[in-house]
Amino acid sequence: MDNEFTPFFNQYETLVKTVDGIFEQVQEEYSGCVTCKIGCADCCHALFDLTLIEALYLSHHFNRTFSGPEKDNLLEIANRIDRSIYQIKRRAHQALKRGAAENDVLIRVAEERIRCPLLSDSNRCHLYAFRPITCRLYGIPTSIRGAGHTCGFSGFNKGTAYPTVNLDGIHRKLFEISTSLVKELHSLHLKMADMLIPVSMALLTVFDEDYLGVSPIASEGANENSLEIGGKNDPAQSG
Repeated sequence: MDNEFTPFFNQYETLVKTVDGIFEQVQEEYSGCVTCKIGCADCCHALFDLTLIEALYLSHHFNRTFSGPEKDNLLEIANRIDRSIYQIKRRAHQALKRGAAENDVLIRVAEERIRCPLLSDSNRCHLYAFRPITCRLYGIPTSIRGAGHTCGFSGFNKGTAYPTVNLDGIHRKLFEISTSLVKELHSLHLKMADMLIPVSMALLTVFDEDYLGVSPIASEGANENSLEIGGKNDPAQSG
C-alpha cells in the first residue's frame, strides 16, 4: 500500500522541511544556547507519541532499511520498551481514575525516561534522516497547551523570552494530513486519524490493509475494529 501513502508522505516531508528550517534559524541566532551534538541522546529518552502519518512514515522507512537478524533484534528491543510504556500509561490512567489532577499526571509522565528503540549503543539514531518532528525540535524552545519547554542541557535561561515553536499548530497539521489519508483510503476505522502511537508500537505494527480497515476482512468486522482502534488514545489501551 506504500504507493497510496506517497502523496501524504510528501505533505509530511514538506512540513519536516519547514520544521528543520525553523530549528536551523534558531540555532544560528542562538548558537550558544542550542547545544545539540553528535552523541547527545537526551531527547532519545523522552516519552512521546506519534500521529498516524508519522507512524506510517517511520514504519515505511524502518522496513525499507532493516531486514534479517538486525531487524529482528530491533523489534525485540521495541517490544520490550513498548511493554514498559504500556505500564507507564496504565499507571497514569489509573491515577486519573482515582481523581488525580490531569496536569499533575501529565507532568509525571513527561518526567519518565524511556530509551528509544532506534537508539544505538553508540548513542546514534538508526533512522536519523527519518526521525519524528518531536526529535527535530527538542533542542530549542517549544510550547504546547501554553506551557513552555526546552532541553535541560541547552543554554536557554528560564524566564527569558526566546523564539518559541508552537507545537499545537504543528500537531494540528499532522492530524490534518492523517485525516486526509484515512479519508482517501476509505477506511472503515473512522477514528484512526486520531490515533497516537509510541515509536516502539509504530515499529511493531504491520500497517496492512486489514489493520487500516480497507480490506474485505476488515469490512466484516468494521464495528468491532473501529471501536478497538478508536480506543488507542486510552492510556490503558496503548502499548
